[in-house]
Amino acid sequence: MASLCLTNSELHVGIRWTGSAALERALSDPERPAALLYPGPNSIDVMLEPPTTPVTLVVIDGTWSQTRKLLRENPELAALPRFAFTPPGPSEYRIRAEPHEHFVSTIEALALVLGALEKKPGGFDALLAPFRAMVDRQIHYSSSRRAVRLKAPRGPKSRKVDPIVERRPAWIHHRRGDLVCLVAEGIIWPYADRDPDTPTLHPNELIHLAAHRLGTQETFERVVAPVHPLAPKTTVHAELSAETIHAGIDVETFRTEWRRWVRESDVLCVWGGLSLELLSGSGAFMPETSLDLRDLAHLESGHVVRTGQAFAKLLGLVVSDAEPRCAGRAGQRLAALVPLAKHFSGSVGPPTASPTAGATTRLRSGLTDHR
Repeated sequence: MASLCLTNSELHVGIRWTGSAALERALSDPERPAALLYPGPNSIDVMLEPPTTPVTLVVIDGTWSQTRKLLRENPELAALPRFAFTPPGPSEYRIRAEPHEHFVSTIEALALVLGALEKKPGGFDALLAPFRAMVDRQIHYSSSRRAVRLKAPRGPKSRKVDPIVERRPAWIHHRRGDLVCLVAEGIIWPYADRDPDTPTLHPNELIHLAAHRLGTQETFERVVAPVHPLAPKTTVHAELSAETIHAGIDVETFRTEWRRWVRESDVLCVWGGLSLELLSGSGAFMPETSLDLRDLAHLESGHVVRTGQAFAKLLGLVVSDAEPRCAGRAGQRLAALVPLAKHFSGSVGPPTASPTAGATTRLRSGLTDHR
């Protein structure tokens, strides 16, 4: 709405803007230096100290967590001088609660700040006309239709899965002997615990890894002692005590023992990208290929599946006592991942290593070539 109302404005959609010609052009006008409308410790109260010369006002829109991420991903924006203000009253965005009584919607902030920049208090209230109409319409609809807002269901719906075998990689059955199910847990600092101006408090760090090779039934499990402090909920998420985590092996020993166990021809089967990210971040050896079973689950079920355990339940797969038994949440996820890998690779015939284990071709359906 703001873009439609303001003729001398540009609207760009994205997250990462490093190298963007549009952003560089907007920030490099010496006659109109850029300033960011965003609160911060060194921000200028634009209502009390408006600039005396024209500026290029940069406004980022989204939820608060999204805007914090945008600043972390774009140091050019984070480095801009900042404007902030204290709104004269609560937000009129009555269809959604703001996290604080002094927070307002983006278009409300624009109307106030543009009035201060142009020295015309209330001169941009016309921006709020479509905004108010939208809010009134939503409230009227909700009250007249007795409608309620529904959240999307968490997890998959209980419905029959249509196994679309042709969407699976053609090579997966022949390389069942190379499949290694892998789950890693780490220290992940939540964004809410980071200042918007700080890229990270500490990097993500591997603390627990569990892996199981389908061909030989070998299992590898190690707890790795962290270099940095534990995040507030690390022990809760990993389901390991702080004593167990700190008593783990050092990362150099982990890299050595992992390299001794893993094979170059292995295909790492994971659920999502975090496990591979943690393994790579530890500096450990990475086989050339990996397979994201979550992508295959999405293809087969037709919708996004949150966890491997949920998809195994959807398929009616039962985790047997023969599955690997490892500690913590990694152990639970690995026990569910193994039958999924068997499901996708087929259960007929013994698993055999592939003669094309060293193939360099990038394969489809979630396979990633790490080289």
